[in-house]
Amino acid sequence: MRPSAIALGVLFSVIWSSAFSVAKIAVQDAPPLWLLSMRFFVAGTIAVTVAGFAGQTLPRGRRTWLAVLVLGLAQNAVYLGLVFVALQTVPAALVAIIASALPLLVALSSAVIGAERPTPVVVLGLALGFGGVIYIMHDRVTGGVGVVGTVLCVGAVAALTLATQIVNRLRIEGGLFMIVGLQMLVGSVALLPLAAAFETPADVNLTWRLGAAFAYIVFAPGLAATLIWFTLIRWVGPTRASVFHFLNPGFGVLIAWFLLAEPVGGATWIGVLLVAAGILLVQIARMERGVARPSVHGTDVNARGTGKERDRRSAGTD
Repeated sequence: MRPSAIALGVLFSVIWSSAFSVAKIAVQDAPPLWLLSMRFFVAGTIAVTVAGFAGQTLPRGRRTWLAVLVLGLAQNAVYLGLVFVALQTVPAALVAIIASALPLLVALSSAVIGAERPTPVVVLGLALGFGGVIYIMHDRVTGGVGVVGTVLCVGAVAALTLATQIVNRLRIEGGLFMIVGLQMLVGSVALLPLAAAFETPADVNLTWRLGAAFAYIVFAPGLAATLIWFTLIRWVGPTRASVFHFLNPGFGVLIAWFLLAEPVGGATWIGVLLVAAGILLVQIARMERGVARPSVHGTDVNARGTGKERDRRSAGTD
């Protein structure tokens, strides 16, 4: 790849990984479901507005609307809803590590349903990756980390894996920002009644810390990362872009240490290296077979063409 493409892939990984630590800062001053619903409302409104000015229109096909609903509910409401709730009691580094296992779960579930035949390299990668996640989870839980929050994180990634498999079988037609914005608004609407039932806006503590964290999660992982990711896909194709996911566990731990002063022991780094190696092996093996697809924060979205079509269009650009 060109150095510029590598820099873009690293930048995306840094932004994606930082979202968990910044979200943990935000949930100290605001209930997680209210916070997340408002984040999706603001980011979704901005994205749809920008899409409108860019000439993008509302989707017309039923499959595209189904995909928007699935992504909005599973990725935004369920996955991030559980993650934000878990961040109240679970270290951001552990949440980032569990969330980074998504490529492993997608590869495993694809093998289970017969969508892909796992190669020996994929099997080795899955063993290393899941071994690292389990090792870190065991170390943290025995060290006093809440079991309930850890289980919520696992359930969140499982829900996103299911959504990924569903959306992979749908063809999404439409402008990128319109699709992303609509699924954010779906997530906002879905979370609103839950927030009203279980939380109260009076618990929001308006501080500069909350304002800065809220602005960051709206504009950085919410909007900027989307543009960066699909720019990278245009440059190198979705299969090569997917390889950068192996950086997420390490960046997640480093950023949590830097921003939140979360302790990082030797056991954590052993687990991180195992997870990163597992993701790298799985993604390279899937890349060589041409099965990795583009994603928005881990979830496959085939807006404006399938993964293979994008690979053909991006041939020779890396």
